[in-house]
Amino acid sequence: MNQSVSAFILFIFFIGCKQEDAYKMISPPELIDNAYNVGFLIMDGVYNTELTAPFDIFQHTKYREGIKPMNVFTVAKTNDIITSFEGLKIIPDYAYTKGNVPEIDILVVPSAEHHLDSDLEDKVMIEWVKQTAEKCEFVTSHCDGAFVLAKAGLLNNTASTTFPSDVELYKNTFPELEVISDVLFVHDGKYITSAGGAKSFEASLYLCEYLYGKEVADRLAQGLVIDWQLENLKYIKVK
Repeated sequence: MNQSVSAFILFIFFIGCKQEDAYKMISPPELIDNAYNVGFLIMDGVYNTELTAPFDIFQHTKYREGIKPMNVFTVAKTNDIITSFEGLKIIPDYAYTKGNVPEIDILVVPSAEHHLDSDLEDKVMIEWVKQTAEKCEFVTSHCDGAFVLAKAGLLNNTASTTFPSDVELYKNTFPELEVISDVLFVHDGKYITSAGGAKSFEASLYLCEYLYGKEVADRLAQGLVIDWQLENLKYIKVK
């Protein structure tokens, strides 16, 4: 059988498969022992940068010796293909509705297109975030991901921030919160909320420096060609 015929048969096979059946052919990432499990909550409309920036930073910890590295994986409501706001197609590693998500040490909530409206009405997702976050060592949000954490009641006694142009809406939506504006990120207890965008890199590097020290954070930044100087950033650490 020649190569072109083989490729055609494989194409027909995938077209004939249900999406879930096709997913079964792709295994979730192998998790290494003695590592932080870092779960990224994703959904349709997730913004690329708020997802890929922290994903890149945390994934690169596997290449640094002498530290407890991070296992990174994505979690969604189902295993159906997720389409980001910019059109990137992503197959989630785990579905929280199936109850097979590994224990998460660090929860990352990137921003998504509908985090200001319909996503906040998703009771199943909000409840999963609440229950998961309560068991985590750290919880981080980027851009409007803070709205999800706030809706879950996780930031009631915590200072936080969000995307700069959405700060006033954030304050009005959650008037009980202590909201800090004009900063790149806020670290209060186990919660780190960031302004998002390209500054999601900085917030993620900050957590790495907090966990591993300056030398490791500098090497992570160097590997991604990021000019990393924590002392020059405008952020707030509350406690």
